[in-house]
Amino acid sequence: MSDTPVDIEARFHKMILSLAPAQRLIMACRMFSTAQTLVRAGILQEGKQLDAEALRERLFKRLYGQDFRTSASEKILRYLKAT
Repeated sequence: MSDTPVDIEARFHKMILSLAPAQRLIMACRMFSTAQTLVRAGILQEGKQLDAEALRERLFKRLYGQDFRTSASEKILRYLKAT
């Protein structure tokens, strides 16, 4: 479902495709960085005192919690704790 008119969506799509691949990559990286910042702010706003390790774990779970099988997720979390 979208509330964006079809002609506007087509114009936006054309504009994005007119960018150089490097520009699209930079745009995507900035959007991801913004998403990480918002997620981090949400976690910190919960008011719990978290050390860097706990914050990394919570960020990982929020951003990628549904993307990995449990075994892979646990392996990644062990790695994050070790670094």
